[in-house]
Amino acid sequence: MVPIIIDEKPTGSTKPASQRASAASPATAAALQAVPNGAKQLPGPATSNKPSSGVASGAGSSRGGWIESDPANPNVWIALAIGMGVMAAMHLIGFIFKGTYIYTILFERGWVNFAESFVFSWGIGILILKYRKLVHQRNALLLDVLPERLGREITSGTIEQFIEHLYALPHRLRDSLMVNRIRKALELFETRQSNSDVAHMLSTQSEIDSVRVAGSYSLLKVFIWAIPILGFVGTVLGLSSAIGNFQSVMGGAKDIDALMGSLGGVTSGLGTSFDTTLLGLVYSIILSFPLSALQKTEEDNLNNVDAYCNETLLPRLNDAGGKSGAITDGGDLGAMMDRLVAALSKAQSQYLTDLNKTSSLVREQVEHLERRATEQSALVQKTFVESMASLQKATSQTLDANAAAITSHVSALAKALTTLNKVLESIGEKQVQVEVPHRGWFRSLFGRR
Repeated sequence: MVPIIIDEKPTGSTKPASQRASAASPATAAALQAVPNGAKQLPGPATSNKPSSGVASGAGSSRGGWIESDPANPNVWIALAIGMGVMAAMHLIGFIFKGTYIYTILFERGWVNFAESFVFSWGIGILILKYRKLVHQRNALLLDVLPERLGREITSGTIEQFIEHLYALPHRLRDSLMVNRIRKALELFETRQSNSDVAHMLSTQSEIDSVRVAGSYSLLKVFIWAIPILGFVGTVLGLSSAIGNFQSVMGGAKDIDALMGSLGGVTSGLGTSFDTTLLGLVYSIILSFPLSALQKTEEDNLNNVDAYCNETLLPRLNDAGGKSGAITDGGDLGAMMDRLVAALSKAQSQYLTDLNKTSSLVREQVEHLERRATEQSALVQKTFVESMASLQKATSQTLDANAAAITSHVSALAKALTTLNKVLESIGEKQVQVEVPHRGWFRSLFGRR
């Protein structure tokens, strides 16, 4: 990791007098006057005659930090706006490929597919914003927040210079997990001057950041759970539509054209059920991979911050006071190191315990989701098998009945034709005689017919 060196103001007596005056309280001014002129200078690059505790506490009381933005949770409404744009782009592409399967699955399979696309696009918007936040946090890791030129050790005499260096960092980069945590640790050390207290605070802050980062994925995990459920809803609706069209199939049993039209409605319902489930599963898979990768990268980033604090910041803190490595005023450096090691061991044990608890909870949730997914899959499969069996049985019965009716009509028609042929043959073998009655004599006489 290559540090980025940020240009700073020179430390020591070159600090503007107006800034020193605004940073110092009346109590600090009185403390400055009470310091003897022959006070020893602290080692390091600082050259001004500053008391070890008076100036530090006075400066720290007037800083107040800066407004910290949420490092993990993006704005869900901005993510929703981005998701609407993603959804519009997806449907525009689908409209371009009109007449293809992409257009059919996006536009012609009911409201469930639109709901799945909406949830998926919203999740993509959240991932985009979280990735931007992660890039910002990783860029902040490149800052040289504890420069060696300010001193190899951080003591009560040099702590103010390190804090001022943090406040001089660019506003955008200093609002990050690492800089905020180091600032809080240095300001606590400036007030308490206890390595064990700083170690405990860093451990607590690490747990807070871990919980915050883990909680930022809750909505995305809900989306990944909800998209397949919407697919199952579409499956149930499609099967219900297919089964509902059985009545039309039975009504058109005597007409082949009507039968084929009714069967088209049944197959359309089955197509809706399959396509909604397919789209939901594809969306959940596409959303799961970047989510897992982003979560792993963000956890690694937190681990890097923890490692920097434990391996760089804590070893450089020196609460013994005075010169580097010296034991003054009866201070026991060995005892303090023992307390520091004990505090670090306790913090590590607590962290591992909490990590095990979190892993157990995550494992239980995953097992619960897998169990529910298996049950839902079994239920859908059972419903589908029963529906297909019922459809096959009804279709077979209808076709058998139609075949029997057609066979009966054809047999009757053949019998009638046979009878007609026999009648015609019998007529053809006989002669037909027509008798004309004789006219009466009276009618002949008068010429009447």
